[in-house]
Order: sequence, then structure tokens, then C-alpha cells
Amino acid sequence: MEHGISGKIANAFIKSKLSILLVFAFLLLGLFSIYFIPREEDPQIEVPTADIMIGYPGATPKEVESGVVQPIEKIVSNIKGVEHVYSTSMNGMGMLTVQFYVGEDSERSLVKLYNEIMKNMDHMPQGATMPLIKSRSIDDVPALAFTLWSNKMSGYELRQVSEVVANEIKMIPDVAQVKVIGGQSRQVKVILDKDKMAESKVDFGTISQALQANNVQMESGNIVNGDKVYAVQTGNFFANKDEVKNMIVGTNDNQPVYLYQIANIEDGPETPKQYVSFSYGAAEAKEKANMPDDYSATTISVAKKKGADAMKLAETVINKVNQLKENVITNDIHVDVTRNYGETASHKVSELLMHLVIAIIAVTLFVMLAMGWRGGLVVFLSVPITFALTLFAYYFLGYTLNRITLFALVFVTGIVVDDSIVIAENMHRHFKMKNLPPLQAAIFAINEVGNPTILATLTVIAAVLPMAFVSGMMGPYMSPMPIGAAIAMTFSLLIALTLTPYFGYKFLRFKESKSNGSAEKESSTGLHDTYIYKIYAKITTPFLESRKRRWTFMLSLTAILLATFVLFFTKSVPVKMLPFDNKNEFQVIIDMPEGTTLERTAAVAKELGIYVSKNANVTNYQTYVGTSAPISFNGLIRHYDFRSGDNVADIQVNLTDKGQRSEQSHDIAKSMRASLQAIGKRYNANVKVVEVPPGPPVMSTIVAEIYGPDYAKQINVARQVEGLLSKTDNVVDVDWTVEANQTEYKFTVDKDKAMKLGIPEAQVLQNVRAALSGLPAGILHRPSTVNQIDIVLQLPEKDKSSIANVLSMKVVNKQGMAIPIGDLVKVTEGYKATSISRKDQERVVYVTADVAGKLESPIYAMSDVSKQLSKVKLPEGYKLKEAYTKQQYKEDNFTLKWDGEWQITYEVFRDLGVAFLFVLIIIYVLIVAWFQNFITPLVQLSAIPLSLIGIILGHWIMGAYFSAPSMIGFIALAGIMVRNSILIIDFIDLRLKEGIPLKQAIVESGAVRTTPILLTAGGVVIGAIVILFDPIFQGLAISLIGGTITSTVLTLIVVPLLYFKMLKNKVK
Repeated sequence: MEHGISGKIANAFIKSKLSILLVFAFLLLGLFSIYFIPREEDPQIEVPTADIMIGYPGATPKEVESGVVQPIEKIVSNIKGVEHVYSTSMNGMGMLTVQFYVGEDSERSLVKLYNEIMKNMDHMPQGATMPLIKSRSIDDVPALAFTLWSNKMSGYELRQVSEVVANEIKMIPDVAQVKVIGGQSRQVKVILDKDKMAESKVDFGTISQALQANNVQMESGNIVNGDKVYAVQTGNFFANKDEVKNMIVGTNDNQPVYLYQIANIEDGPETPKQYVSFSYGAAEAKEKANMPDDYSATTISVAKKKGADAMKLAETVINKVNQLKENVITNDIHVDVTRNYGETASHKVSELLMHLVIAIIAVTLFVMLAMGWRGGLVVFLSVPITFALTLFAYYFLGYTLNRITLFALVFVTGIVVDDSIVIAENMHRHFKMKNLPPLQAAIFAINEVGNPTILATLTVIAAVLPMAFVSGMMGPYMSPMPIGAAIAMTFSLLIALTLTPYFGYKFLRFKESKSNGSAEKESSTGLHDTYIYKIYAKITTPFLESRKRRWTFMLSLTAILLATFVLFFTKSVPVKMLPFDNKNEFQVIIDMPEGTTLERTAAVAKELGIYVSKNANVTNYQTYVGTSAPISFNGLIRHYDFRSGDNVADIQVNLTDKGQRSEQSHDIAKSMRASLQAIGKRYNANVKVVEVPPGPPVMSTIVAEIYGPDYAKQINVARQVEGLLSKTDNVVDVDWTVEANQTEYKFTVDKDKAMKLGIPEAQVLQNVRAALSGLPAGILHRPSTVNQIDIVLQLPEKDKSSIANVLSMKVVNKQGMAIPIGDLVKVTEGYKATSISRKDQERVVYVTADVAGKLESPIYAMSDVSKQLSKVKLPEGYKLKEAYTKQQYKEDNFTLKWDGEWQITYEVFRDLGVAFLFVLIIIYVLIVAWFQNFITPLVQLSAIPLSLIGIILGHWIMGAYFSAPSMIGFIALAGIMVRNSILIIDFIDLRLKEGIPLKQAIVESGAVRTTPILLTAGGVVIGAIVILFDPIFQGLAISLIGGTITSTVLTLIVVPLLYFKMLKNKVK
């Protein structure tokens, strides 16, 4: 008997003592990998992005756009690898966001960006500041947050403690960034009396100059005397408030003017610009009863270094904070961990490893039912070894243990046992037949199915691997799954050909020698007498005998397949990229009308917080007024960390652990939205409920970009699109990027009059700015403080509460004459200029929205709005075009370009479609190479569309979305189904070579191959059941379960019938 490649490999290992050593070596490699691979919840998405900020003091948004933003856009757009350039031109500054293509090297991209900008700095207008370039990455999202709160201490005191704690945390090796949010910093406030200033003939400029000129200290050099050198230091910095207070800041009638004569000096908290508070929710009933109110708080957010293990870092930082409770954090201060992505990552990883163990045990028990406990054991042993090697490959490739990499293993549990099942089952069958001595029987059995098994495994690898080439943001998110699955299947094949024969020879043969008589009985039992043969013959023979029955069956199947597609069109099976995950947090984003005071915003946020606290699933929440909460993945793209100002607030809502509640976080957020928005509506606030996205973050789920020839008209079109979206079903949180009008008073200086009085315009400007915003006049030098202590000149709040008060303030000329500002300026009332947004060098207005309700996919909302677009009123002679995939670069008409989640959905399904096409071509080539026939592969590929019947019906029965994971399941199934077809057809060919008639060969091969095919299918189904309850990957499980059940049953009938049709005239 000639040995094939599989026989030769098996022969080398089947009796080798090395085999058992390899088992232990591989398992140790796996354990080593599990311990050393960093754990995180989601994979790292490398999207090199950078923000460029340029100041252009005094310029209007239009001037900033033409003078600063447009030249930089042009420079940046020419850099290789740049995908998009977004910009916003505001009063006095411009901000650009440069997004490179996914997969571009971050460091190189930033170096290119920096070089190009520096090279062209000579083109910048006079007065523009140096650009500040800040890179952004997924590691900027804090992995950990501590909230320090107290019912006895003020925000100022909490801030002082938090700064010390933050400084200690910064020393921990894997910490990248630590930020303190909330509380008031220490400041020396010089609160000036404007009347006394006028009497003393000083103004803000003179006082500031005097303070800065006297707050100096410097190394002056050396004095050499004799044989020695003495160092000299001159001057001394302000060290305390009294030194500032006793400073002479001017003269009046030859008398010195001391600062304390004209000002009240305070060393204490700065004027509040933000309020942060902490409150308990209804889930913490006991704590809420003791602490029912909201309390002053500060939040310390901690971001990790790239590649650091979030779980280990969280443990280290929490231990450090607990140590600080002994000497820094007093008993009056409560510390709550309000974010811990290390813990959630650890839970997710542990949960998936548990799923993996359950899947392996379930598949093993299933195999034991069919092949006895020894057969089950042989198959079982191959799985941990395969996964141990795969985990080592992960470690080697630099992957982390996260939801995607572990899902790859859970997803292939049922598939990796296939090779071992096929080989072990065939060895089992040959041992039972007793035609050959055990060793020869084992080698013969492996030879018989080894080569088709290699081909079949290659087809499954070919089916999953092209999915690694999905482009766009979703690429790096998804690629670990096909790569991990392909690695696991490669190892499973190697183990099936090396270690499975060793274990099979040890265990399966042993059973035959021990049992007496029963084996003899079994071997004499013909194949034709077996139960499977009788059933299979009963089903297939009528079709083989009757042409009419064959055609009726095939046409009926085709009709059912086409009928299931109707479920997509009736929206019974909706399409979405990724469903929401079940998280332990969400955020409420509050935007009050422009011009709202900080206190008013705080009152509205408090009312919204009280409503949030009543939900039974809320453990605690933090309110951030005038600043932003620690950002989540959403905030990275949406720039939530830049949110600041009197009219903005965030509420960070923390929920009970998902193991302790039945409701999904998405349903909780959805149930609160209407009531929160009703409260917000009473105060004209725009309230949005923002969840952590399941996949890559986007600007919003639905983004309508409005382009056109005129910005004012674009705003008008955008307003109408916003109205259409607001009325569309399942659309919520509608907003746009155009600010509401805010009243602005313009002080125009009469230059002629001012200069005749010896007062330059800059002096008036400095005094008005100092009066309203405060004027920094140096710092207090205290070496022990963590953050610097600013000295700020300002007016009391009552003196800047009206225009009349500001105008009555006086400026002093060089002759010591005090002139009221009101005599030098003319006041006009108008509206503040609004920002101008641009994308890829074109002006754009963004309308954003989210989806929630029955159909939570942007596609359906977009199609509903598309039908209504004819209602949009446009200027005479213009049309509104729609673009779905690419921005139009013609500005002669208005364009609505859909973006957001839709863009990623489109790219993912497009790339998966192309991947599927490649899959079919690769499988076709592999089968042609093996069977040397162009028609045979078509017969085998026919099983693929049949799986769609089960997949679509499965989604419909489960009420699930057909998502990207569903598509991955379908493509992976293509390989599994073709694998089964190969095993059947290869066996038919073997039987035909032995001279058996075609019909009998078909029935026999079906009967022999049914057991391993059903075992394979059972393995896939049982492995997938474990995934069925994960919110994101439910679609994958449904595809694997529904598709496997239908296509396995149909493959066993359809493929043999089609092969019969192909061969009936050639072979008798």
C-alpha cells in the first residue's frame, strides 16, 4: 500500500515517544502565553489622528478660515497617507483634525505632518501663533477613573488633595497620562477697586507691569576673589500673598501706591469655572439613604501606555490609592472607582475563557456519544493543544487577549475538532472492521481520509482568511478573528496528522483487544445492515431513481431560498453593522443655549441627575458642569474632551454589573432618553444619551454632511434636513454643528480721540479684557506645590455685571489723567460670529442623529429621509444631490453626503462581499487542483447558498440584526460546507475506483460519511451555542447554528444528487 503525505506524517509520530513530550511542551507554551499576553476588552484600533490648533487673536471665523485654515488644509492634504482633513474656524483660532488611513504608522505619520507644517510656517499670516500639534490614539481614553468626594470639604480642598494623589499615580511605570477634573485650583486673586484705582491714577496695565517687574530672580554670574569663586543670585520671587500685597504699584502726588490700598488680595480658590459632583443611584439604596444629596467631587482619570495590560495597571493604581489613604487622603474624603476598564476587560476575558472551556467540554461529550468515551478523549486532547499553540502565536504576533481574539477561538472550537473527528472516526471504523493488523489499519485509515482532510482544512482557512483584509476603521477591529481562526485551523490540521494518530492508536485499538466477541460481531456486520445506511438509502434512493422527484426537490429548495431573501426587503431581518454591547456605563451630554450661565447649567444638570438616580440599575453618577467627563471611545472622535464653557455639562452614569441585572445597558439608556429630553426641553437644552460604541467610534450614528456653493444657504438646507430627521421614526438625539445666535456687544475705540488723550487702543483693549476675563500677572513661587499658583488681577463680580459698570472703569495716560472707557468707545449690539466647519477643503454643515427604537440601523432612517428630500426648499435653479459613499467635489449644487456608522457599514459589507468572492475563487482552484475536474467544484459549492436558508430564518426567529458578524459566520460556513462536500465526493470516487455502481457508491459514501459530517456539524453548532448570548456576536452564532443545520442536512442529499446528475451518463 502506497503512503500519501498524511500517511507518512502519521507513521513518523504514531509510535514515537516524542509525541507525548510535544503534548506537554505545547500545553506549557499555552499557559505561558495566557499569563503574559496583556488583557483588554476591545482590540487596539490604530487610526493615526492628530489635532492642529492655531491661534489668530482677534480674527473673525472667516478671516481665520482664509488666512490660517485653508493654507494648512492644502499643505496637510498633500501628505501621503492622509484620508480626511476636518477643520473648524472659530473666533480667534482654528482647529484642524488630520485623519490618516487605518494601518498607517502613527510615528511616521506625525513626523510627516510636523515636517510639512514647519516647512510652510513662512506662509502663515502675521499674528498667527505657532501650531500646536497633538496626536490622538485609543490609549488617550482613560482606562481608570477615581472620584474623590466629600460632604464636609469644598471643591478647592478636594482639588489640592487630588493634585497630590495624581502626582503619585504619575510615578507608576505603565501610566501615560493623569488628569484632574473638577474643583478649584489655588490662585492669588487681586480684586481691584476701580474707583480707588482711578484715584490713585493706576490701571490694570501699570499694576501688571509693576508686579511682573518685581517678581524676578536670576543667576547673575560669579565673583572671583583671591583663590575662590563665589556664585551670585539676584532678586527674589514672590513667595506668599503678603509680598504681593505690600508691593508698590505706582505713585500718586509723589506718594507711593501700595497694592493693598487699592485691592483686596486673597490666596485661595479661583472663581469657579466648573462644578463636579458625585451622587449615589437607586441601586446603592443603603449608601443613598446615608448620603442622599450630590456632593462636591473631583475626578482623577488615568490613561495607560500603549500595550500595557489594563487589568494589571488597574490593580497597581488601586493599591497605590489605598496606600495614600493612610497619609494623603483624609477620612472625610470618599474614594470611588468610577471607571475600571481593566476589571471589565478581565471579566470579559475570563467569561470568554469560560465559554471556551464549556464549548470544548460540550463538543467532547457530543463526540463521546457517537464514538464512545475513548473516541471522545482522542478528539478532546487535540483541542487544548491546538488552542495552546494558537495563544502562543497570538503572543508572538503581539496581539492582546480581548473580545475579538478570544471569540476567534470560541468560534473555531467546533471547527478545529473536525480534522481530529474525521481521522479518529475513520481509525475507529477500520479497527472495528479488523481487515488489517492495528498499526497498518491505523495508517490505512489516515491515508484514506488524510489528503481530503488537508484539502478540506485548506478550504476552511481559505474561507476565513480573506476577511482579514477588510479595510477602513473596522479592519483592525475584525482582522484578529480570521487570522486567529486560520492559525487555529492550521495547528488543528498538524495535530490531527501527528498527535491524533498517536492517541487514536493508543486508545481506540486498546478497546478492541479488551472486548471479546462483540468486536467480532461488529466487524462481520455489513455496512448495508447499519442503521444509518438504511435511513440514508430510504431518503436518497427515491431521488436517484426518479428524475421528476429530483427536479421537484431542487426547484423547491431554490424557491425557499429566494423566499427567505424577501425577509430583508420586508425589514423582518434588519441589517446593521454591530448591535450594541452590554456595558456598565453611558453618558448624558447636555448642551444649553449659547449665553447660559454656569449656575443655570448646573441647576439643569442637577435636575437631570435626580431623574437618573431613580433608575434601579444606576449605582452612582457624576455630574460635570462647564467641563467634560473622562472620555470614552466616542469622545475620541467627537472631541468631547474639548467640551468646556458655561453652557455645557456631562453626566457619567455607572450601572450595576451586567451579571446582576437582566436588562441590557442599551435598553436602560433607551428607557431614560424620552424623560431626560422632556426635562431638557423645558430649559431649551439639547440632551443626548451617548453609549459606548460596539465597534469603531464615529462622529454620530447618522451624519448628514451638507455641501453647497453658499454657506448661508447650506445652513438653510441643513436646518430643513434636521427637521426631516426629527420627524423620522427611530431617529433620536438630532443636532447640528451650527451654534445658536449669542448677543455680542462690540466696543469700537475712537482712535482719534483716544490718541489725542495719549491712550493707545491696545491699552483700552487690555483694560477691558482684564476687567472681564482677569489678567495674569505672574505666579507665586512655592517649590512644594504640584501645580503653579497664578497671580490674577480682576474686578469684583458686581463691577462686571453690566455694560455701564464696565464703561465707567478708567484708563490712565502717561500724564496720570484717568479717562472713563465710556468716553473712548462706541458700543454696538450684534450677534457673535459662528464657527465655520470644513471637510476635505470644502465648507460643510453637519446634521447628526442617533437611532433607537424598533429598527436601530441608520440605513432605514436614511432611506426614509431620502424619500422626503424633495420637500427641501432650495434656491432657484439648484438641486439637492445625494451621495452615499464618496464626497462630491463639485460646488455648483447642493449635496447631502451620508456618513457616520453608515460609511463603516458600507465599507465592511463591501469588503466582506469581495472577500467572499475571493473565497469562492480560492476554494474553486483548490478543488480543481485536487479532483482535476472543472465541474466537480461547482457541485461542491452548491451547498453554500443553501446555508442562507437557515441563516436568514435563524435571524428572523431570534429577532436579531443581520450584522457584520452574521456575514463572517456565513463566509466561514462556506468553507465548512465545502469541506463536507469534499469528504462525500472523495469517498464516492474511492468507491467507483473499486468498481461499485454509481448509485450504490453514492448511498454507501453518504452512509459512511454521515457520522463524521454530523459530528462536525454538531461540533460547530454546540461551539456556537456558547456565543449565542453575547449581544455583539449573536449574529455569528445564529449564522453558524442556522446555516450548519440546514446546509448539513441538505449537503448530504443535494451534493450527492448533483454529482449523480453530473456522472450518470459517464459512469454506470
